[in-house]
Amino acid sequence: MKNPFNVLTFSKVFLLCSAVILIFSVQASRAREIAEVTVPETDTMESTLLVLNGAGIRKKFFVKIYVGALYLTRKQATAAQILSDPGAKRIVMSFLYKEVSAEKLVDGWNEGFESNNSAEELRVLRESINRFNSFFTTVRKGDVIRLDYTPEQGSRIWLNDMLKGSVAGEDFYRALLKIWLGSKPADAGLKDAMLGNAY
Repeated sequence: MKNPFNVLTFSKVFLLCSAVILIFSVQASRAREIAEVTVPETDTMESTLLVLNGAGIRKKFFVKIYVGALYLTRKQATAAQILSDPGAKRIVMSFLYKEVSAEKLVDGWNEGFESNNSAEELRVLRESINRFNSFFTTVRKGDVIRLDYTPEQGSRIWLNDMLKGSVAGEDFYRALLKIWLGSKPADAGLKDAMLGNAY
């Protein structure tokens, strides 16, 4: 004869374990909230599933400029791994500051390119960088810039889900990534966050 106590105990343990698994599954699927910006844990680029590698706030002189998020096909722990990964990638910039002019955006891009790429790399990429810079207009609080890369289509630049243009070449997107992940990033704290070490 079966012991009803053992059956009852097993049922309780099973239900408890199921509840714990469900709770962790729900928590894993939830989006993060950073400075009141929703940052999903996963995203899709056409048919490619991307996972959030890390996200944080870009600050300048203690002023919050935007929430930056990096998405990859799989999580990577170091900048070197990310920069050498040929797969799809996405950077999302959700602006917090009231207004950033096109001139300041372009100045920021150029400073980042020049600080993290050699003179020879910049010479080769000059035309691509100029094309990239031409896509930008003034952005305001609530605007979202998305910088996508796929091997088939190169870099695509989106503003509030409107395609502004594209730039060919994996070398260009690698140079672009260095603005956040290079040896002289725009914001060391954001680099750390994008690498998944903080958010």
